[in-house]
Amino acid sequence: MNLPVAIDPPSVPGSGGTNPHGAADRRATLLRTVELEANGLSALRQALEGDLGTGVLTAVDLILSRNGRVVVTGMGKSGHVARKIAATLASTGTAALFVHPAEASHGDLGMIAREDAVLALSWSGEAPELADIVAYARRFHVPLFAITSRPESALGAAADLCLTLPRMPEACPNGLAPTTSTAMQLALGDALAMCLIDARGFSPQDFRDFHPGGRLGARLKRARDLMSSGPELPLVQPGTTLAEAIVKMTSRGFGIAGIVDSSGLLLGVLTDGDLRRAFHQGMMLDQPVEAAMTRAPRIASPDALAAHLLGNMNDQRITSLFVVENGRPIGILHMHDLLRAGVL
Repeated sequence: MNLPVAIDPPSVPGSGGTNPHGAADRRATLLRTVELEANGLSALRQALEGDLGTGVLTAVDLILSRNGRVVVTGMGKSGHVARKIAATLASTGTAALFVHPAEASHGDLGMIAREDAVLALSWSGEAPELADIVAYARRFHVPLFAITSRPESALGAAADLCLTLPRMPEACPNGLAPTTSTAMQLALGDALAMCLIDARGFSPQDFRDFHPGGRLGARLKRARDLMSSGPELPLVQPGTTLAEAIVKMTSRGFGIAGIVDSSGLLLGVLTDGDLRRAFHQGMMLDQPVEAAMTRAPRIASPDALAAHLLGNMNDQRITSLFVVENGRPIGILHMHDLLRAGVL
């Protein structure tokens, strides 16, 4: 008779095995990793108060003076960080692209134009794969910025501007895997991008143009993008009875009616709350709507950001409001419109 055989799970290197203290050791590693990377960021911040900060501001001015793009490059883990920096720059108003240094040696150098600037990342500054990009930038007088920890390295010495990172220990227990170093590279790239945002006056509207999709795109939509308009607007004129206004409110499903004069100017709104207060005061259904309407209603500009509108509607506990331009309602926005669009 064959009996089932218990098979022990394979041992995972570095998992602590069956050591009862393994979990505690691993937690200590988690904390140590974050602490060492945080120390690196603290050292970076201190460096930005001195020569490194001056260098970044110089880089900002040089980038703004160019008509081309920022070509970001790096090898290995520095290359992954370089891709992210290029993506951040491109999404915040600074034309940028990533060029892989190995591919550059096989034709992609043609992606670098005379009006571009090259931003090269290498912790050691000695990545041999960067040699052709560096030589190309020197040959055609393309500005070269280096992010490295060794200004005396081949990359640092060749650069027009060397942004020198403080040398801090890696969080890797063996001191080998790029961890603290890449955290500092990434933070410096973000700082550069944010300085360029400030310098360009990059607005939420500009940001929306580059981020039309997903939740971020939804939050950056404007009231005019989400409002209902045209015959869907629940509008009545002064003299309309409360009974007729209720029919208008319920037929459109917004729970609100706007009262407009003969020229289309918004005089007020009638809401469910207005009706409850009116009936509590003894008003009858045949009374005119202006007797119960709110005369200073909350309204939205067509260019109001969806995210701001949702926050205001939540704070004010209202579910619908009119979108008004030059005093005239051009649309109506329900909270459900914002939620359906993914505004959270």
